[in-house]
Amino acid sequence: MDKSQTSQTNLSPPTDRIVVLGAGGHAKVVISTIVAAGGAIAGIYDDDEGKCGRSLLGHTVSASPSECCGDAVIAIGDNAQRERVARAMTYQWRTVVHPSAHVDPSAVLGAGVVIFAAAIIQPDVVLGDHVIVNSGATIDHDCSVGDFAHIAPGVHLAGGVQVGRGAFFGIGSVVLPGLKIGAWATVGAGAVVIRDLPERAVAYGVPAKQKNL
Repeated sequence: MDKSQTSQTNLSPPTDRIVVLGAGGHAKVVISTIVAAGGAIAGIYDDDEGKCGRSLLGHTVSASPSECCGDAVIAIGDNAQRERVARAMTYQWRTVVHPSAHVDPSAVLGAGVVIFAAAIIQPDVVLGDHVIVNSGATIDHDCSVGDFAHIAPGVHLAGGVQVGRGAFFGIGSVVLPGLKIGAWATVGAGAVVIRDLPERAVAYGVPAKQKNL
């Protein structure tokens, strides 16, 4: 994503009402982040009939509406599913940042990005659309993270790391400076990546080794 395309988006309490798409465990953290940032929940929608009618943090889950209107966030942790929803829906995608997160003013955040509590985004980082930066994760200077990537809790990306579209980083994993992680690659929990990974690679361990598929 070109840094000139998208700037940071702030919530404007108390009239800012946001639709949440998804009603699983990840949605709970998204809802909490919206509320902490001063927003309000306009509705929670899920296609899973088993979830409809249930209460999620005091909000009733409904079936997905036939018309997509207003501002929304996709509260689905699975990257491929999040991309499918984004392509199928025509909401105005909102970027939501927890007030305890630090986001440097020079960082660029795409549409639909969610940054959870205690995350740190350093100077000149670029996050693509619908990226998740989970609790306590850190992304150092000059990193670029492609659309629909998911940075799990406690992940640390060192300076200059380039992350492809849809990549996933498991809890507590680490990537050394300047490396390239290919699109839809998966880095296992606690792994330490010391060399580039190609597209759709699966790597885990210390140091991380690519699994043969």
